[in-house]
Amino acid sequence: MLEKAFVGGRKYWILMAILGGIIGLGFIMWLWQFRVGLGITGMGRDVSWGFYIGQFTYLVGVAAAGVMVVLPYYIHHYKAFGRITILAEFMAIGAVTMCLLFILVDLGNPVRMINVILHPTPRSVLFWDMIVLNGYLFLNIFIGWNVLTAERKGSPPPGWIKPFIYLSIPWAISIHTVTAYLYAGLPGRGFWLTAVMAPRFLASAFCAGPALLILLCLIVKKTTKFDPGKEQIRTLGSIVTYALILNVFLFVCELFTVFYSQIPGHMHHFHYLFFGHEGHGGKLIPLMWLAFACMTAAIILLVPPITRRNEGILTVACVLTVIGTWIDKGFGLVVGGFVPNPLERYVTYWPTVPEALITLGVWATGFLVISLLYKVATSVKLEVGAGQA
Repeated sequence: MLEKAFVGGRKYWILMAILGGIIGLGFIMWLWQFRVGLGITGMGRDVSWGFYIGQFTYLVGVAAAGVMVVLPYYIHHYKAFGRITILAEFMAIGAVTMCLLFILVDLGNPVRMINVILHPTPRSVLFWDMIVLNGYLFLNIFIGWNVLTAERKGSPPPGWIKPFIYLSIPWAISIHTVTAYLYAGLPGRGFWLTAVMAPRFLASAFCAGPALLILLCLIVKKTTKFDPGKEQIRTLGSIVTYALILNVFLFVCELFTVFYSQIPGHMHHFHYLFFGHEGHGGKLIPLMWLAFACMTAAIILLVPPITRRNEGILTVACVLTVIGTWIDKGFGLVVGGFVPNPLERYVTYWPTVPEALITLGVWATGFLVISLLYKVATSVKLEVGAGQA
């Protein structure tokens, strides 16, 4: 089936060329970073996790969100999702690929990744994060490819694949829970030291991931002859709505706890993100307000069923959801946890141009993987549909 990824029209190859060019530029910047060191980034002693780890954190949620399609289809037998389950699994493959690449570029020297394998430390959350991420990537590749192969042959998926499918459901939740524990387990960082960190991660994942999947489905619908289906997109829209409301609600709960208790070590992080401190946080402040403006606007558009069922309005709401959650989780969450530091020192962090170009290169790699897999999936779906006709 893989050969179908290398057959396409003019627009398809233009897309491949653009993604390839961005990947090439990002790779050149990474070679420079590998040669010179992480000094070319905006990170330092106080902010040791930056744009790279922010993207990693966001994309783990996108990958985990595939369970919102897999669980209703395989456990609750919601057959409508049968048309898009493979799209959700292939999106998860691209997202996890990007997660692993962001870890690699953040390490500076990729050889350091081998230390986790050569010197395993089960007491370390990073060790378990490596296990769940690589395991989830394997599960999605293994399940997605076998299910699609069976569909191409016109037969149901083999019975032996079902245990792997059932295993992938709690595994999807585990990848984001373990990532949340990476943050919540650091006692010196008041911004992250909260019991609702894992629920907040899952809530944001279950709105951002399906929102991105809706956008990808609409792109597939417009650029190919395969239609993911109106019912499927509307159901995903409902999932995005409730998960987004829960995500904002959990953040409001955190605001109440922090400011009602008047704990300075916790309040300073929120104040820095939304109001700054003596000139620090200038560029970040409008971004954080924009993030919550986007999420609020998305909720207003999504709650009424009449607007949620309008494909154009749903598209706008999904774009707003992706932007809002990306800023909040892919940028503000990481920087806000480091500033101020435990000694109440404020620094200003902002990604450098090389850092941004490397990030774009990784995103382009992920979308290249998704594009190739979607080309295979839609080709098989159309082939099977033609055969049945």
